Amino acid sequence: MEFFASCLSGFEKLLAAELKELGIKRTRPLGGGVAFYGEAADVLRVCLWSRLASRVLCVVARVSAADAHALYAAVREVAWSDIVRPDARIAVRAHGTNAELRNTHFVELKVKDAICDQLLQERGVRPEIDTTDPDLVIDVRIRDEKATISLDLTGKSLYQRGYLDPKDERDSSISCALAAGALALAGVGVAHASHDRTWSVVDPVCGEGAIVIEAASCAADLACGLTRDKWGFFGWVAFDEGAWDALLDEADARFERGLAALLDDASNASQKGGEKGGWNARFMGATTSSPALSQARQNAKRAGLRPVVSFEFADVDQLPDLVKRACSESKSCVVASVLSEVDTARAEAQRQAELAAFMSAASAAGSYCEDAFLAVLVGDDSVAGRYGESPSNQILFGSGRIAQTACVFDAPPQAGIVIRIPDNQGGSEHELEVHEAASEQFAARLRKVFKERKKWAKREGIGNYRLYDADLPDYAVAIDVYTGEDQARGNDYVHIAEYAPPRSVDANLARRRFEDVLAIVPLVLGVRPDHVFSKTRMRDKGGAQYADRSRRNYVTHVIENGHLFEVDLSGYLDTGLFLDHRITRQMIEKLSDGKRVCNLFAYTGSASVYAAAGGATEVCTVDLSQTYLDWARRNMEQNGFDGPQYTYERADVMSWITQTRRQPRRFDLIFVDPPTFSNSKAMGNKTWDVQRDHVELLIGVSRLLTKDGQAIFSCNLRNFKPDVDQLARYGVKIEDITPQTIPHDFERNQKIHKAYLVTRLG
Repeated sequence: MEFFASCLSGFEKLLAAELKELGIKRTRPLGGGVAFYGEAADVLRVCLWSRLASRVLCVVARVSAADAHALYAAVREVAWSDIVRPDARIAVRAHGTNAELRNTHFVELKVKDAICDQLLQERGVRPEIDTTDPDLVIDVRIRDEKATISLDLTGKSLYQRGYLDPKDERDSSISCALAAGALALAGVGVAHASHDRTWSVVDPVCGEGAIVIEAASCAADLACGLTRDKWGFFGWVAFDEGAWDALLDEADARFERGLAALLDDASNASQKGGEKGGWNARFMGATTSSPALSQARQNAKRAGLRPVVSFEFADVDQLPDLVKRACSESKSCVVASVLSEVDTARAEAQRQAELAAFMSAASAAGSYCEDAFLAVLVGDDSVAGRYGESPSNQILFGSGRIAQTACVFDAPPQAGIVIRIPDNQGGSEHELEVHEAASEQFAARLRKVFKERKKWAKREGIGNYRLYDADLPDYAVAIDVYTGEDQARGNDYVHIAEYAPPRSVDANLARRRFEDVLAIVPLVLGVRPDHVFSKTRMRDKGGAQYADRSRRNYVTHVIENGHLFEVDLSGYLDTGLFLDHRITRQMIEKLSDGKRVCNLFAYTGSASVYAAAGGATEVCTVDLSQTYLDWARRNMEQNGFDGPQYTYERADVMSWITQTRRQPRRFDLIFVDPPTFSNSKAMGNKTWDVQRDHVELLIGVSRLLTKDGQAIFSCNLRNFKPDVDQLARYGVKIEDITPQTIPHDFERNQKIHKAYLVTRLG
């Protein structure tokens, strides 16, 4: 029979080698999988043991798919009574389209009808259809005018290992696949009882433990599918229950023997290390995440391997000792890691921390192992620059969103530039490998500023503040600290905005410096790397524009002056709370008692919260973005401000001012904080430029003020100059109050914003 084992792209040759180890003699690697030939017993063995295959299909027929009639007729010609068991519930899954068959659901219905009609004719009864829990899935793949009809013999993906938490199978299965691929590249992941298993495996950034568990299961001779109770071949006529039971019995026996051997090793190693001293193990993982550590240990327990693996909480400084203990049990060592997926702004800092851990472990393994050394990293194609030499092998695993580069090194990394960073909790200093020697000066500057700023923030009761703003020109980043609402230790977040370097600075040099910043910041500030978020800020004629690297929202809540605010550290161009306006917001709160307040260009409504807290009788929040208005409403409501006196109006501010001037509606206090430039689609053909349009804006604002009312106008255009004379001609007085509104943490950058008090003349 003809079969096809699908897999992640890049796995094809590795999978073909694995199939040969499993006794399959005829294999042919193709794009996305391997075609092979054999008997039913052969494919059952593949399903049970393969670590690299995702699904295994049995090819039933290749038929015409010129149109619906041709497809129906061809499928009905197949002898389905020789394929589908009489009591089997079936389902049809279709993939691909052509000019005549443009809807996969329609294809599924036509194929289902053909199968049911043929079986009704042969057996006198139609098979039961069950799309949620079928016994046999018929797979239909259309390409051009042909359709390949196959049986999905696995059911769910083989990458969904039995040890995974059922709630996280979909998210974690790719990690298992990449782990299996990394081990196969290292030559230690082949499922074969006679394979040499004297190597040790260390994953210095183990996450939920996939690499360590996969390696230990190979060494213990544990079949991947041994604990699975549901298979796609249960409804297949060729399925031989006796042969399957024999395969399971054989797998059970092999696992008992393999585990016993590993337990003997672990017992001997435990006696060496002592009960509390941390026993030596050939399969070790490290992480700095407590939730991941707990999950890894749970996964190992579900796999039946908890006694023979070791998962430990260890940072980069503790990794050499962990590697030494692993190498003491074996002369060969593999250091393997799958880095976190880069799809959030915080992944940049997490990536640098994981790379540092990988390099530390690889260096230690190269020193300690006596025989063979191999390092495999999945998830970063730039590691060679940090490693100091080109990989001996490099393969792209997967495609699209899950594409990851796998690099193999057969030598330890070359010695790099190492700087020493004192521990901020008084512990031993940290050693960190960096790209640039000058990064040590940045670390020293950051530590000095952090020491001063942290004391100031504690004294003033401030939890969210600017820590660093391009203090050293070569390290042009802005670093902000946010403290979570519970203000517990370990709940700090860091937001890093990188200024784009001028064209005179080499882009690669700037990138290396930024990577050093991301590696240094967590150590100096004592925060978790996954609590560090980064973005690139581009300088433009109109002011600061941001290029957001993130694709996901990371929302938390912070407290400022007793008020609770929602901030998004990754999903938007800004976090939702402008820290430089802290004093301005306090001014609004003091001026709002008994006043009618309007917040124009309201953004996320932080000024509205302060106005309501100050005792405003009415707060009107106006912004063009419904997203920001919804955000503002949440900020108001979570501070207890919910009622008819608090309104939210979506509108272009200039048009809103014109319309409101025609009404008797007036305000005692207006806060105006427009963007520097805007060409939002919601504005139609209009654009907004604060320098060009501020006169018209402020004239309109003044007409909405009561006789003794006042407005606070702010903008962040560094070279902004108000047209005082022109405003005066229209009865508008403007007074510069910028120095009074610049907080201590922004004193280095007096141009962070401009602020003015606006009143009516006469």
